[in-house]
This record gives sequence, C-alpha cells and structure tokens, in this order.
Amino acid sequence: MRSKLYFIFSFIVFTLLFFILSRANIYNEIYPFAFSMLFALAWANQRVWLLSPAYLIGYIINFPTFQGIICAFTTIFLLVLPYYMHVATKTTMKKYELFIYAFLSQISYMVFSVIGGVNYLFIISSLVLGLMFLYSSLTIFEPLIIRGFSYKLTLCELVCGGLILMSLGAGLYNCDIYGFSILKLFVSFLLLIIAYSSNSTYSVIFALLMALGSSLPTNNPIYFAPFAIWSLCVIIFKNNRYFLVLSLIASEFLIGYYFNFYYTFAVIDFVPILISALLFLIIPNKYFKEISLLLASKNQRLAIKNVVNRNREILYRRLNNLSEVFCDMNEVFKKLIKKELSEDEVKEMLYEEIKDCICRNCSENKHCHRTFGEDTKKIFKELISIAFERGKVTILDFPSYLSSRCGKINHLINEINTLTSQYKSYSKLVGNVDTSKLLISDQLNGISGILKTLAKEVDTMVSFDSTRENKIIDELSTNNIICTDAVVYEKGSRTTLATLIVREEDTNKTKLAQVVSKVCGGKMVVYDVYPAEKAGLVNVNLKSSPMFDCVFGLACQPKSGGTISGDSHSIERLDGDKFMFAICDGMGSGNKASEKSQTAVGLVENFYKAGFDNEIILSSVNKLLNLESDDMFSTIDICNVDLKNGIADFVKMGASSSYIRGKDYCKIIESGSLPVGVLQDVKAVTKKVVLNEKDMIIICSDGINDTFGSDSDMKDFLLTIKTQNPQEFADEILNRALANNNGYAVDDMTCLVVKIF
Repeated sequence: MRSKLYFIFSFIVFTLLFFILSRANIYNEIYPFAFSMLFALAWANQRVWLLSPAYLIGYIINFPTFQGIICAFTTIFLLVLPYYMHVATKTTMKKYELFIYAFLSQISYMVFSVIGGVNYLFIISSLVLGLMFLYSSLTIFEPLIIRGFSYKLTLCELVCGGLILMSLGAGLYNCDIYGFSILKLFVSFLLLIIAYSSNSTYSVIFALLMALGSSLPTNNPIYFAPFAIWSLCVIIFKNNRYFLVLSLIASEFLIGYYFNFYYTFAVIDFVPILISALLFLIIPNKYFKEISLLLASKNQRLAIKNVVNRNREILYRRLNNLSEVFCDMNEVFKKLIKKELSEDEVKEMLYEEIKDCICRNCSENKHCHRTFGEDTKKIFKELISIAFERGKVTILDFPSYLSSRCGKINHLINEINTLTSQYKSYSKLVGNVDTSKLLISDQLNGISGILKTLAKEVDTMVSFDSTRENKIIDELSTNNIICTDAVVYEKGSRTTLATLIVREEDTNKTKLAQVVSKVCGGKMVVYDVYPAEKAGLVNVNLKSSPMFDCVFGLACQPKSGGTISGDSHSIERLDGDKFMFAICDGMGSGNKASEKSQTAVGLVENFYKAGFDNEIILSSVNKLLNLESDDMFSTIDICNVDLKNGIADFVKMGASSSYIRGKDYCKIIESGSLPVGVLQDVKAVTKKVVLNEKDMIIICSDGINDTFGSDSDMKDFLLTIKTQNPQEFADEILNRALANNNGYAVDDMTCLVVKIF
C-alpha cells in the first residue's frame, strides 16, 4: 500500500514539475528546460515508466496541438527506446550517449520550428541551453543521490542547483490562474520554511534566485525588490513563527499598497501570501526539526567531541590500572625464579648424598669419616669437581691410600658419575625453566611499559579545531572536492592530525593535501585511506609531514655454491614516523642458518611493531634463542631512524660495524657484544647518532665487512663512491666485496643502504 501511494505521489510531483518546466522559457521563445530535466531524472535512477506519462501529460497540457503531441512522443521515444535497449543488452549507458539521445529527442521540435518560421538562433539556443541545463541537472543530482541532502555542496554544484531554481521561477511565473500568482505562493511558503529552519543566507539566496528566474520570460525584474524585502523581513523575525508570518504579510502589504512595486495590486494578489502563511502555521514543530537537520550547513558536534574526550579519560585510567596489574605479575614471576646453588653448595650436597648412599653401611665408615673426616671430604669434593669438568671419574683419579683401603671403590665411582650427570641435567632443566620465567617476566614488564605509554598518549584532552574543519570543507569545495566531514586535532606539540570523508574519486587529487596543508599551517601528508560507511565515500587520514624521509637499496648474495642465504633482513615502518632497518646473520649458511636468522629477525620485527623498547626486545630474543639446543647463533644489526628529528638508534648484538656516509665524511658505528643465543644475559651495543640531510646509512653482514682488511679500509672505500642512489650504492659495495675475493662469496652477503633526505 505504501509503495502504491509513493508511486502515485511521485507521479503527481513529476507531472507538476514537467508542467512548470514546459512553461519555463527565456524571452518567450527558448524552451530548454523540460526535456533536459526528463533525461536528467532518468539518469538519476528515477523510474522511466513513471517519468514518461508524467512528461506527456505535463507537456501536452501546455501544448495541446498536433505539433506539441508529436514533439512530446518523440522525446519520450528517444528516452524509452535507448533505455530498454541498454537494459536488454545489460550494458551501462555512457554519459555522452545520454547527451546524444537528448539532442536527437528534439528532432521534431527542430522540424516544426523551422516550418513555423522560428528564428534559427532561437532553435539553436534552445538545444544548446537545454544540453547545458542537462549537464547542470546531472551535476546536482549525482552528488545528492550519493551523499544525501545533509552535506555541503561544491561551488559548481551550488551554481547548478541555483539554475534549477531559476528554471522553476521562470515556469511558475507563467502559471498564474486568473490573477492568482502560483510563483508568489511557492516562494513565500518556502521562504518561511527556509528562514525558520535554516540560516539567513539561504533565505536571501533562494529569494533572489526565484526573482531572477521569474525575469527570464519577459526580461522584467518586477519581483526582485519584493522578494528581497520578503527575505530581509523574515530574517529579522525568524525565531518566532507568528512574528515571522506577520512580518511577511506586513511587507507584502507595504510593497503592494505603499510602494506600488507591482504597478497594479488587487485583493487576489494578496491571497497567495495569506495561504502560504496559513499552511506554514499549521505544520507541526517536529517537522521543522527534521527540515532543520536537512538544511543544516554544519554541526559543531560538541557533544560527540566531549564524548571522545570523556572516553579517553576513562581509557587512560583503565590502561594505567592494567599496567599496574602486569607490573605486579612481573614481580611475582621474578620471585618464582629459583636461585642457582653456588659451586661449594653443590659439592657439599653431592658429598652428603654419596656418603649417605655408599658409606652409611660400610664397616670403615667411622674410620674414614671420623678419624680422617676432613681428608675424606676433601678427596670426595675433588672427585666431584673432576666429574663435573671431564664428565666422569675413573679409578686413576682416586688416591692410592683410598683405593687400597676402600672396598666399595667401583660403587663409589659409579655413584659419583651418576650423581654429577643427573645434577647437570637437572641444572640445565632448572636453568631453562628459570630462563622461561625470566622471559615471561620481561614480557610482562614490557607490556606494562606499553600500557603506560598508551595511557600517557590518551591522558591529554584532544583539542578539536572547528574553525579549521569548516575552512577545510569550504576550501575543498571550491576545488571541486567533496568533503562531507572533517576532524582536525593536535597530537603533541608538533603533530597535527586530520581525518576527512571524501568521494573515492577525490582521494588522489593533489589539491586534497595542498588545501589541508594550507589551512593547518604546515605540510600535511596522507598516511591512510580506508572505506567509509557510505558507498562511494572514503576516510582519508592526514598528519604533519616529518622533517625527513628516507629511501633505501638492498644488495644480497648467498655463499658461493649455495642458493639460500643465511642472512635475513627487515624494513618496517613503525608508529610515530619511525623506520626500522635490520640485518640478522645466522651462523654458517644454507637452510639452518636461514631459519635461525629469519626466526631472530621475525621476533625483532614483531616486538618493535608491538611497541617494546630495545632492552626488552633484545633480552627476550636472546633468551628465546638460548632455549634452543642447536648451538647455532645469530648476529643482529638494527638501525631505528626517527624521521621527525633525524636521529638514528643503532643496536648491535655480535654484528659487524655499520657506517654513516656524509658529503665529505664517514663515521664508523662499531660493535662488541656476543651474538644472540650464546649466553642468557648479553648486553647489546647501542649508539645514538644525529643524522644530516643526504646521509647514507650502511648496514652490512660480516660476509661483506670481512672482505675488507679493516673498518678503516671499508670507510676509505665508501668515501670513493659518488652515486647518491642508495640502490646503486649498495650494488657497488657488494660488487667490491666480491672483487676482494676474486668474485667468490666465502659467506652470505647482505648490504642495506638507507638515504636520509
């Protein structure tokens, strides 16, 4: 039932629209509006089977002649036939094809106009202006269908919308019924609604556009002054519905009787104003609220912004509390770690165990452990030490006076060897368990630190900038970029963030970042684009551009005779405009070395992306790899570059030296620690370096560095390289390293070059 009522209502509206536009003309000779609106509405996905009869009725009522009927049917035929041809063939109609069909639909009009002796200039003007009006209608209908009515239009779209209002004004001017002005009824009624529901600017613009349109048929600007006065009067009293109506009625009374703008003014001329005032007063207030939302130019969204800051405050407290939980768990796990016995305590424990097991039922027990107690204890501990060092004791390790006196010498040898072997296994197991507990403790401590950092980030209130948001939307609009919403806020003292919702086709326009940069007072760059909730729109995130950027080059070569390199590398962009560059060199070459290095570099990469700091990352990676029993180790060479301030953090564990090559200098970043996985506690070598523009950071595996005699030789060679291209720079280093060994790679080779600019 509702759908039927909707179709009936749509049919009535379309019929009235085509009736008005078929009467709209310029100088009473040029009729470009009706057929253009028909094709524009069809393109805007309005039902052709509704538009066609509505156009026929609206047009033929105005032109009930033979020529008028033929012209109407020709126009409909050239719309319906191509439309259903495209539907049948399942092909999409191109926009230029629509213009061709619209032009051809006026063949009958052109023929009858020529036969009737109409001026050729008027015929051509009708066709040209009609196609221009079609373009204008498409320009305004397409964004309204995609975005709806609540978003700001571009300047071009506003102009096109104004042309449609003018065409309505031209048609309504010719719709008087026995002196009753439909134009005045339409303008006064909508003017009251717009003034009461929206801002004052819209009222003035609407009134002037309708006045301009009404002057097109006769070139008589009779309605300019009345409509302008109407708009000014309703603006003054817009906050009160009754005063608003009274001001309109009073202004019309003065215009008609006192100023005599209409030349002649009768009671019938006053009736449209009274009817529009009555209709306006009987409309319930709830509908005006909906209209107000529809016509709102921009909501300040203060409530939403307050909710955002309130949620940030709640999130800060929760993150802080959660951080404390992980910190307490870290302390608990540290207490679970068993303290390892000292060497003397181990010997004392095993001595008591041997004495209790072997010597307790021996007949010489009292003689050995009382008379010669200290000497016997000393000998047993020495034998235990030998077993720990060599793995076992033999009869040759026993003093002659003990072996000649003791009748259980073989049992004693077996017990010492068994107990020391068992204790070694137990000690390793306990050590691994303690390492695991310490690893978990480190992770809990790291998570606690990350949560504290996140809590600090959300601790401060977000300062939204409504002025800049509105200015961005306006500036983009003038550049034909539709921005339905914008949010601008500060993060820290040097970072401005902006989130825009724009059309998908506007995403790659250079003007987008240029306008935002201009409004925000600094260079802004796009760092993220993702779909919005509404089809055809996307979210574009921009932020302040960092001071520096970087490009890199990579050159690799597996060991000669092999196909798989034991070196692995990582290049990752981290949060906060930071880059991580890393090379991990697995001991040896081939599959095992490659797996080891990939495991190490993968761990480092994921830890950094999660937000852990250097000390916890390398400590955790070292402990994890130390738990493996394959006796294969890896070196890790990391360089973290902060593009905001141009600072590089070098972190090395067993890696070879790195270099920073400037315009006329070359710095050596030396290493000195053991590789990861050798010992449980290994301290990494760290160094912080301030970078200059065009500096080259060179990180190499030892397969390259070892081909040079020393770090100084490598430094001297780097100073001879002239290219500023990081890929060519890396290739030259690799080629020289191969040349140093006559083209033979004695080890896996990897070179990573990063250029700062």
